[in-house]
Amino acid sequence: MLKMLNQERIVGAIAVVLFIGFSIGLSGFLSGSNILSLIQNVSILGILGIGMAIGIIGRGIDLSMVSTMVISVAWMLVMVNSGVNLWLALGLAVGFAVVVGIVNGLLIAYVEVPAIFATLAMGIVVYGFGKSFLIGQDVVYLPRDESWFYHIGSGQIAGVPNPVVVFALVALVAALFLKFTKFGRYNYAVGDNVATARITGIPVRPVIVAQYVLIAVIAVVAGVVVATAVTSMNTRLALSTQVYDVILVVVLGGIGLSGGKGGVRNVIVGTLLIGILLNGMTIMNLGYTTQNIFKSVILLAAILIDTMLNPRDEQTAQHGDI
Repeated sequence: MLKMLNQERIVGAIAVVLFIGFSIGLSGFLSGSNILSLIQNVSILGILGIGMAIGIIGRGIDLSMVSTMVISVAWMLVMVNSGVNLWLALGLAVGFAVVVGIVNGLLIAYVEVPAIFATLAMGIVVYGFGKSFLIGQDVVYLPRDESWFYHIGSGQIAGVPNPVVVFALVALVAALFLKFTKFGRYNYAVGDNVATARITGIPVRPVIVAQYVLIAVIAVVAGVVVATAVTSMNTRLALSTQVYDVILVVVLGGIGLSGGKGGVRNVIVGTLLIGILLNGMTIMNLGYTTQNIFKSVILLAAILIDTMLNPRDEQTAQHGDI
């Protein structure tokens, strides 16, 4: 029985217990509006978590993904509100995110700046550049338009909220991509042992660049869901602690920081647990600071568990250590 236990199953069981406990003990937790809010928040966190998981599996990390999400989508809305065609604006926003991903990848793979520092600096640069040259206001609203695009985050398909559909699609594509494509196999190999991957002929540096481009594109997808769910994009979100929530769901779900392990299922269970916990704390009227304390303690515990389950050897410490 004990051999069947792993971090993924334990976290999944805790999520179920927490959901049942909140349903019984918290008034309003099972209300339709609260469940809808929970689903939207979990879906957005999950989409970002899948992007982060791709980087961590490859023994990296991206602290700039929330800034990329916010600025690219906010810029898209600014352009659309100025009369630019929606699809052209979306293409430019994706192009902006791709450039950010390429720069991140080049700094990490070729200049060999540690991922945590390169992406932290890039997040600040992206936010500063966006606010200075692309977006004049803190909050950019969706235009009044009936296009299906503007209902991605708020509509339903066969009774299933669209954010859940988008999350499921991103999760499915990412799972297939990691398991069946050459890039997916290379990503695991680089995360497991970068020196061995290089010796066996894997193009390590291009793979690392591709990781960060993919993360940036996924960030745009999450940003579109956010903007269409709340009919706006608040640029101050880039200054929030959301990126640490994303790291939390990935590590808590069982994806080791040492790289080369884990998958989409780990992100799903970690997302469910943190989404339920955050929703419950909000209903209990716990302050923002108190919630951050709880999240910090959980993140620290998850990292300690990861350290015990995935001990770092000499090779692990040489590259991508965060």
